[in-house]
Amino acid sequence: QVLLLACAEDLECVPGFQQKVFYIEQPFEFTEDQPVLNLEFDDCKGNNKLNFEVSNPDFKVERDGSLVALKNISEAGRALFVHARSEHAEDMAEILIVGANEKPGALKEIFKIEGNLGIPRQKRAILATPILIPENQRPPFPRSVGKVISSEGTEGAKFRLSGKGVDQDPKGIFRINEISGDVSVTRALDREAIANYELEVEVTDISGKTIDGPVRLDISVIDQNDNRPMFKEGPYVGHVMEGSPTGTTVMRMTAFDADDSSTDNALLRYNILKQTPTKPSPNMFYIDPEKGDIVTVVSPVLLDRETMETPKYELVIEAKDMGGLDVGLTGTATATILIDDKNDHPPEFTKKEFQATVKEGVTGVIVNLTVGDRDDPATGAWRAVYTIINGNPGQSFEIHTNPQTNEGMLSVVKPLDYEISAFHTLLIKVENEDPLIPDIAYGPSSTATVQITVEDVNEGPVFHPNPMTVTKQENIPVGSVVLTVNATDPDTLQHQTIRYSVYKDPAGWLEINPTNGTIGTTAILDRESPYVQNNIYTALFLAIDSGNPPATGTGTLHITLEDVNDNVPSLYPTLAKVCDDAKDLRVVVLGASDKDLHPNTDPFKFELSKQSGPEKLWRITKLNNTHAQVILLQNLKKANYNIPISVTDSGKPPLTNTTELKLQVCSCKKSKMDCSATDALHISMTLILLSLFSLFCKSFP
Repeated sequence: QVLLLACAEDLECVPGFQQKVFYIEQPFEFTEDQPVLNLEFDDCKGNNKLNFEVSNPDFKVERDGSLVALKNISEAGRALFVHARSEHAEDMAEILIVGANEKPGALKEIFKIEGNLGIPRQKRAILATPILIPENQRPPFPRSVGKVISSEGTEGAKFRLSGKGVDQDPKGIFRINEISGDVSVTRALDREAIANYELEVEVTDISGKTIDGPVRLDISVIDQNDNRPMFKEGPYVGHVMEGSPTGTTVMRMTAFDADDSSTDNALLRYNILKQTPTKPSPNMFYIDPEKGDIVTVVSPVLLDRETMETPKYELVIEAKDMGGLDVGLTGTATATILIDDKNDHPPEFTKKEFQATVKEGVTGVIVNLTVGDRDDPATGAWRAVYTIINGNPGQSFEIHTNPQTNEGMLSVVKPLDYEISAFHTLLIKVENEDPLIPDIAYGPSSTATVQITVEDVNEGPVFHPNPMTVTKQENIPVGSVVLTVNATDPDTLQHQTIRYSVYKDPAGWLEINPTNGTIGTTAILDRESPYVQNNIYTALFLAIDSGNPPATGTGTLHITLEDVNDNVPSLYPTLAKVCDDAKDLRVVVLGASDKDLHPNTDPFKFELSKQSGPEKLWRITKLNNTHAQVILLQNLKKANYNIPISVTDSGKPPLTNTTELKLQVCSCKKSKMDCSATDALHISMTLILLSLFSLFCKSFP
């Protein structure tokens, strides 16, 4: 049996370091050949051929376990690892170098267990001490990394290892000598892929039955500095206002290092490698080496956007691990810093006075006012806003900003009249969309005068009023006077004459005297004409002055036509059908209409003309002002009958119209009306009557 170190009442000796983790405070300097601490290793069999290896080549461990520096060292990193191996055991110890205010806890984080790291304080037959393996080891493989010990001496007993990395994916990384308990690794490990392996060890008999365990075996991968810092969040763009105080924070640069964050392998320091451009100072910015904050270091005067070669700076930022030491790995990224504009320059007119010429009666842009502004064209600190502050009482002018050129576009929005004023003087000011900063004000150059000259043009005569309206009765005699128009020439200084002519007369009813403007009729005015809309007839006339070239004005005449009773009423429908055996002898409802207006229309009077024959066959009954009903007094034989009906309107004098209602008497069987023989029957009867009449005439020569 193996004798175990007594950590509990029934344990006597445990092979390996008797203390696994040591904490030492970082001195000002490790002195050459001066002991740092003592390490106690015991393989429980005399420590034959004991050898120590230190992860830092500037240190060594003496035979008695003393850790000493081989030279004076001011910086040794944050951790040292000591590997001890004898004929019968090997183990790893960790020495953590901490500051005065740091709490010792690094190894607890690695193993994620509470309490002292060492031998678990419980009785057990299997001793499986944690194993530490550096990542990225070089061949040959497999490589022995530790050993599991059992206090049981059962004959034929074997060790069995299981868990992730053995018989679970990723499989085959670790294996154990089933007889000796030696644990070996079969290939290089990557801490960034898997940092810890939790395996189980058990002892089985010759048949494979578990006789002890399982016991947990923790394997931790020791980090190496094999990952460069990386900037993952780009692009990196920062903004700072021009004139900002020295020390203004612009942005923060943050890099990521996949190595162990508890070691110097991931301890990053930042530095500016290059600044472009280098003017006005090659050192415009500073980066906090630990936080990565970029701040301004030049005076506000130098941070002037308008005097810079370009408002954009590019900084090449380096992140270096190992706390920035020369041996550290590096990664770089570009930070773009834009100097933002503030409104510290007012817009100024390029000249104090502008000239413009415009013809009277014309609207639109007459002049573009130009200004200069040194601020950023993409901001409200550059965009101009123009205002007319004097000389525009009639609101004849407006000014707007051209968004592309920033010029002020002065426009005439109400036509100017040369005869009223031939000259105009405007006072215009310009400001920015954004307010100026407090210590800057608008000066005299932010106002300008515009002198506008109005040119005289030959304007067309103007009708008064326009449109012109008159009311006339329709059907007035041809040659009647409708109206005398009046047009005047706005060009009062030119003393021109005016002639008149017809421009548009849709019905051809009118004429105009070219000299005095009297309008007369050349045809009867008809209110019912399709050229009359809503009782109004519209015509256009021209007034032409004697200028060179002559100018023309257009006048509109609306004639409201009063109605007279000049249309007879009409009757509808003019055809009706009835069955020869009909029980309902109400044949048809008749309606009357009249193109005239009330009171020359309804109520209408309906009458039957005189009926021939010895007895009456039908009668008419009035239903309302516009409708009447024709009723048969008896059933008639199948034939066509013409019933003369007269309808009279209510005009003064009234007008009467007589219309024949054609009545077809048809045979009706099984809900079907047959009127096909009525015409033939009616014709046959007519021929018989004509023949009889002819014979009668021959008898009386």
